[in-house]
Amino acid sequence: MARRWRLRNKLLLGLGLVVGCVAALIAGAAYGLSSYMGTMKTTDSKLAELLKLDELKPVASAIITQPAGAFREPNTVAIGEAGTGEIRRAKQQLELSRKLFSQYKTVFEDTVRRGRDPDPYQDTQLVSLIERTFIDLESAIDQFAGPTTVAVSKPLAADEHVGKKHSALLKAVDDLRNEVAKDMYDRIGQARVDYRRSVTIVSIATGVAFLLMVSLVSLISGWIFKPIRDLQEGVRRVTEGNFGEPIIVESGDELEDLAAAFNGMMMRVRDVYRELESQVDERSKQLVLSERMVSVGFLAAGVAHEINNPLASIAFCSEALESRLKDYLSRNPQETEVISKYLKMIQQEAFRCKGITGRLLEFSRVGERRREPTDISELVQSVLAIAQHLQSCRGKRIIFQPYSTVVAGVCGEDIKSVVLNLVVNALESMEEGGVLTITLKGIGSDTELMFTDTGCGMTAETLNNIFEPFYTRSRTGKGTGLGLFISHHIVSQHGGEIHAASTGPGQGTTFTVRFPINPAVGQEQHRSPNILPFGNARKGGSITEEGLGHAA
Repeated sequence: MARRWRLRNKLLLGLGLVVGCVAALIAGAAYGLSSYMGTMKTTDSKLAELLKLDELKPVASAIITQPAGAFREPNTVAIGEAGTGEIRRAKQQLELSRKLFSQYKTVFEDTVRRGRDPDPYQDTQLVSLIERTFIDLESAIDQFAGPTTVAVSKPLAADEHVGKKHSALLKAVDDLRNEVAKDMYDRIGQARVDYRRSVTIVSIATGVAFLLMVSLVSLISGWIFKPIRDLQEGVRRVTEGNFGEPIIVESGDELEDLAAAFNGMMMRVRDVYRELESQVDERSKQLVLSERMVSVGFLAAGVAHEINNPLASIAFCSEALESRLKDYLSRNPQETEVISKYLKMIQQEAFRCKGITGRLLEFSRVGERRREPTDISELVQSVLAIAQHLQSCRGKRIIFQPYSTVVAGVCGEDIKSVVLNLVVNALESMEEGGVLTITLKGIGSDTELMFTDTGCGMTAETLNNIFEPFYTRSRTGKGTGLGLFISHHIVSQHGGEIHAASTGPGQGTTFTVRFPINPAVGQEQHRSPNILPFGNARKGGSITEEGLGHAA
C-alpha cells in the first residue's frame, strides 16, 4: 500500500521547491556579484601597485644617468670633487628609488593581506629580487668610488659592473611591472569566466525555477484546489437536498478524510431525513384517523340520541300492553303463550338495541375502561372457541401457536373485539381449505399477536387505507368498514400498534398487533372506545354473531 501524503507534507514540499528556486537564483546572482566585486578590488589594488611602479621606473633609471654639461676628455685625470658629486647624486637617486619601492611594497603587502592578488608568489619573488638588486647596485657604486681621491676620467654609467647592476634593477622593475599587469589581465579574464558561469547558473536556475513553478502550480491544483472544489460542489448538492451522490476525493490526505467524514454525516442526515418523513407520514395518517374518529363519534352520538327515545317508547308500550292484556289472556288462555312470547321478544330486542345505542354514546364520550392483568393466550382461546361456530369458518383451519405465556394489563373486552375482528376478516378472505395461523409471543416488554392467512391478499392502495373508517374491500361485499378502524383505535389506546402486510393479491395477508405488557404510568384508567365489545350487554341481551358486524 502506497504511503499516504498528508496535506502538511505536500505544503512543505511546495515550500521547499519555492525556497530551492529562490536559493538557486540568489546563488547565481551572488556568485556573479562576488566575482565582479573580486575583480574590481583586485584591479583597484593592482592598479595602485602599477602606479607606484610607474613612479619608481624613471627614478630608478636616473640613478646613473650622465648629467647635462658634464664632459670629460678621454685620458684625463678627474678632480676628486667632480666624481664625488656624481656618486652623491647617484646615491640620492638610489635612496629615492628605495623609498618609492618601499611604498610599492606596502601597497603590495596590503594587496596580499586582503587576498586580492591571484598569484602572489611570483610577485614576492620579484620584490625580493629588486631588494637584492638595490643592495648590489649600492655596493657597485661604493666599489666604483673607491678610497682614492683621484679616479680615472670615466662616468659612473660607463662602469661595466655598475651598469650591469643598474640594468638588472631596471629589468627587475620591468618584470615586476609586467607581472602586475599580467595579474590584472588574468583577473579580468577570470572575471569574464565567472561572468559567463554566473550567467549560466542564473539561466539554468531560472529555467529550473520556471519548471518547478509550473509543476508546483499543477500539483497544488491537484492536491488542494480540485479537492476543495469537489468538497464545495458536494456541499452545494447537500444544500439542494441531494443526499444520494457521495463526495469523491482521492487526494490521499486530510481533505480525503474530510470528504469521507462528510459522506458519513450525509448518510446519517439522509437516514434521519427519511425517518422523519416516515414519522410525519405516519403521524399524518394518525391525525386523519383521529379526525375521522371524532366525526364518527359525533355521528354515533346523534344516531344513538335519536334512536334511544323511540326504543324506550317501544319497550314502555310493550310492558303496558302486557299488563292490560292480562284480563283478555285469562279469558282466552289459548292465546296467552303466543302473545306473551312476542311481547317478551319486543322488550328484549328493544333493550338490546338500547344497549347498542348506549355503547355508541359511550364511544362518543370516550368512556373509561379499566385494565386488568389478562392471560392473552386464554383470551384468544375463548374467541376461537366461538369463532369455530361461525358460518365463515366451515372448511377452514385455525392454528394457534402460543410461544410463551403472556399476562398483560389490558381491557379484555376490547382486546377480544380486536382478535375477533381480525379472525373474522381472515376467515372471510379465504376460500375453503384456507389456513389461519395465529402466533403469540412476548418480545421484551411488548406482547405480539400475528394473524397470517392464505386469503385473497391486498394491493398497496388497500394497505394504505385499510384502517380508515368506512373503507372496505370485503370479498363477501358485506363489510361496513368500521371493524379495522375500531381495532386500530383500541390498540392505539393501549399504547400499541397494528400493521398489515401483503405481497399482493392472492398472496395472503399478515396482521401484526403489538402492545405493552404493562401499561404506562397514568394509563391504568384510560379512556377508550367501548363500541361493540365481545360479551354481554344489558338486561340479559347478548351480541350475536350478526351483532359483531362485518369486517372491513
